[in-house]
Amino acid sequence: MRLLKLIANLGYGTRKEVAAMFRDARVTTADGAALEPDARINHVDIRLDDEMLDPPAGLIVMLNKPLGYTCSTKDAGRVVYELLPPRFRWRKPAFAPIGRLDKETSGLLLMTDDGALLHRITSPRSHLAKVYEASLGQDLRGDEAAMFASGTLVLDSETAPLAPALLEQLEPRRVRLTIVEGRYHQIRRMFAAVGNHVEGLHRAKIGGLALNDLASGSWRALGAEEVARIFGRL
Repeated sequence: MRLLKLIANLGYGTRKEVAAMFRDARVTTADGAALEPDARINHVDIRLDDEMLDPPAGLIVMLNKPLGYTCSTKDAGRVVYELLPPRFRWRKPAFAPIGRLDKETSGLLLMTDDGALLHRITSPRSHLAKVYEASLGQDLRGDEAAMFASGTLVLDSETAPLAPALLEQLEPRRVRLTIVEGRYHQIRRMFAAVGNHVEGLHRAKIGGLALNDLASGSWRALGAEEVARIFGRL
């Protein structure tokens, strides 16, 4: 791929805008030598305005999504792209959330431009565990864990029962729930089915990957070992 096209695909500008960057000698090697649009050079050795380029295609980012942000640019209000470098929105292939967290749910959100990885993580066949922490409007009554684990609970307006889920009580109105599906508003609907309601919801973990100390609103790119951890290989 031409260097000019690579930089444009990373979202730094249109091809016309990137061509102007070359004319102005803004694209250089690590030691400051100006590069041509057709140059062949290792990605890590390219600089734009003396800064390293964003990672190439295959980028996967972990974001601690705050409340109040949506995952779709079609929704009104603030979107998760506002928490990332603006150019990420214009990357090619498209840089998109892996699944969604609704506006009222915070926590671990993965984003990538790797379509195959996105499909692998979201595919029901992957059976990836997702761990949520929820605060409830009422005290647990005591039979919810057995009901969720039974594999027989059917949500309102659906016919197929949910896969077994693990419920751990942390406090009378605070729980940790591990599910392997991703149905629409699943956790909120699960508690509605047992006469309770979710007042706060936070995703803490996907597969073997946890947020740990990543601050709300912050993000970082994942390395190969962390991506492997999603699938439990590490």
